[in-house]
Amino acid sequence: MPLLARMLTAPLAIDVRRGAITNLGTVLADRRIANEGRIAVAVGPGQGRKIAEDLDLPDCEIFQVDDGTVDTAVELSKQLRAGAYEAVAGIGGGKTIDVTKFAASMAGIPMVAVATNLSHDGIASPVSSLEHESGKGSYGVTMPIAVVVDVDYVRAAPAALVRAGVGDAVSNLSAVADWQLAGVEQGEPVDGMAVTLSRVAAEAVLYRPDSVDSEDFLTALAEALVLSGMAMSVAGSSRPCSGACHEILHAVDQLFPGTSNHGELAGIGALFSFYLRRELLGGPAGRLDDIRACLIRHELPITPGDVGLTEEQFARAVEFAPQTRPGRYTVLEHLNLDAGAVRDKVAAYVRAVGR
Repeated sequence: MPLLARMLTAPLAIDVRRGAITNLGTVLADRRIANEGRIAVAVGPGQGRKIAEDLDLPDCEIFQVDDGTVDTAVELSKQLRAGAYEAVAGIGGGKTIDVTKFAASMAGIPMVAVATNLSHDGIASPVSSLEHESGKGSYGVTMPIAVVVDVDYVRAAPAALVRAGVGDAVSNLSAVADWQLAGVEQGEPVDGMAVTLSRVAAEAVLYRPDSVDSEDFLTALAEALVLSGMAMSVAGSSRPCSGACHEILHAVDQLFPGTSNHGELAGIGALFSFYLRRELLGGPAGRLDDIRACLIRHELPITPGDVGLTEEQFARAVEFAPQTRPGRYTVLEHLNLDAGAVRDKVAAYVRAVGR
C-alpha cells in the first residue's frame, strides 16, 4: 500500500537552553544555511548589540534595527541584497525579529531568529507584524530557518515582556475556538494538525504553577511560542493563533496606540472572547476560569482598566475589531453585537472577571 505522508515546514534547528547563544556560530556555519560564511546580523536597541559583539563571528556585519516599521524592514532588505549576504541573524525582541524576517524574505536569504525575550509567538512564525502609516499590519514571510533562545538572556530581559508571552500563548485557545466556529458556521476548512500544535502550545503553559523566575517555565514558554509559529506555518496563515483575541488587540493598537504590548492585549482579548462565548453561546465556564487564573498568576492584565483603557474605549475597540481582519470569522462576527450591546457586555465582563 502507498504510504501517505505530510511534509511539515519546520526550522532546521531549535535550540532553547542556557548558553544557547554560544552555539550560534555553529548554527550559522551549517552549510545548509551559509556556504561561504558571509553573514549579516540585525540587532535591536536592547541586548542585541552586546550579544553580537560577544559572538565569535569575525566576518559578520552588524545592522541596527531601531523600530518595527515597514520602512525599516524594506531598508534592511536593500542592505542585505546589496551586500550579497548568505544569511541574516535577527537578535533581539519581537520588533527586531519581525523586521529581520520581512527583510530576509525580500532579500531571498535564510534568517535565524535569536530571541532575547519571549513577548509573543513571532520568534518562529511565518508572519511579520510591522507598523505603517495607518497602524500595524501582518505580512506573510518565510519562517526562520533556525531558532535560538538563550534562557540566560531571556531572564535578563524585563519580566513584563517575558510574562506577555504567556498571554499570547494562551490566546491560542480563543483562536482555535474561533476557527472551529468558522468551520461549523461558514464551512471554513480547519486544519487538525495546526489546531493540535496551537492547543498543545497553549496548554503547555496554561496550568503550570511556576513563573518566569523558573528556568523550566521559560523553556516551556519558549517551546510553546515555537510550536505556535509552526502551527501557523502548517495552516498557511495566522488562523490557529489569531482570532477575536487578536482582532481586539489590533483594534486597540490602531485606536489607542501605545496602550500596552501584544501579549498582554492578546490575553485580555482571549478572556473577553471566552466571556462572550459563555454568556451568549452557552460555552463552558472552564476555559474562562482557567485563562483568568493563568493571567492573574503571571501578573498580567485582565480588564481594560489594567492597561489604562476605560470601558467605553475598550467597547469602541471591540466594535472596530472585525474591521482589522476582513474576511476572518470569529465570535465577534458571529454575534454581530450592536454598539449598545457591546458596551453592556464590556461592563458586565469587568464586573464578572475583575479582581
